[in-house]
Amino acid sequence: MRRAYPHARLGGCNVVTLMRVAMTCALVAPLLIGKAGGAYVALIAGVALALDGVDGWLARRSGLVSNFGARFDIETDAALALVLSLHVLVAETVGPMVLLLGLMRYAFVVAGLFWGWLTAPLPPSLRRKAVCVLQIAALILLQLPFLPGTMPQLLAWGAVLALFWSFATDILWLSRARK
Repeated sequence: MRRAYPHARLGGCNVVTLMRVAMTCALVAPLLIGKAGGAYVALIAGVALALDGVDGWLARRSGLVSNFGARFDIETDAALALVLSLHVLVAETVGPMVLLLGLMRYAFVVAGLFWGWLTAPLPPSLRRKAVCVLQIAALILLQLPFLPGTMPQLLAWGAVLALFWSFATDILWLSRARK
């Protein structure tokens, strides 16, 4: 952080993101004792998702916007999605395809190691933000045991398709931008 963070103080924005990291870490504990999903997980994850909109607002309001803060936020979202997808997998709510919701960001990062053009900066995107919220909201809903019939499968596949579309759109943009 000392090398990449351009401001002299941490600020409330990064404290909020750190709180979201702590909530994500707290959600690992139930997995370790074999208690996946449920209302507790959904509640903590719901608060973390709600706070996701607060950190950016605080950064803009306090003049602490930075590439570091944006990346910190993205990686926190990715970690939350991974932990939530593991909860859904362990609870056997839907099949292993739910891991796509938790691993797609990491697969993109690994692909960037092989194809450097994937690491180029992307322009800001409301689509990317909306799909991230949809992805995490779907994973939160999948924690709830009372979803009827095929609703969990439809919810999971809908979120996977939206996430694939978003990543495909970014990959296509990056591919065209390198020429």
